[in-house]
Amino acid sequence: MNSGNSSSFVFNLPTLRTWLIWLAVFWLLGLVGLGWLVRSLLILVAFLMLVPVIVLIGFRWWVHRNVLQAPCPVCQAQLIGLKKTSTQCPSCGTTLQVVEGQFQRLSAPGTIDVDAVDVTVQVLED
Repeated sequence: MNSGNSSSFVFNLPTLRTWLIWLAVFWLLGLVGLGWLVRSLLILVAFLMLVPVIVLIGFRWWVHRNVLQAPCPVCQAQLIGLKKTSTQCPSCGTTLQVVEGQFQRLSAPGTIDVDAVDVTVQVLED
C-alpha cells in the first residue's frame, strides 16, 4: 500500500486553479465597477441551467395530456397514439382514430360495424 501517493491532489490542482482564476476575474470586474456585468453573466448561466429542466417538465406534461395507450378495438393489441390524430394498428393494419379517450376504427360515413358470430352447423337426421 502506497500511502505517500498524491496523484489525486496533483490531478485536482489544475481544476482548482481554473476556478480560482475565474473567481479572481469576477472579483476584479466587481471592484472596477462592472458588477452589473458579473451579475448579468451569473443570471445568464443560471438561466441556461434552468431552461433544460423547464423544457423537460413541459414536455412530460404535454406527453401526459396528449398520448393515449389503449387496446385496438379490432385485435386487442396494445397501442400508443396521439390524441386528435389517426394511427394504424401495427398488428392488424386497421386505421384508428382517438375518440373520447379510446381508439375507434376509422371508416367511411354510412358504414355499419358488425361483430361476426361463429355459428356451428348441426345436421338433423330424418
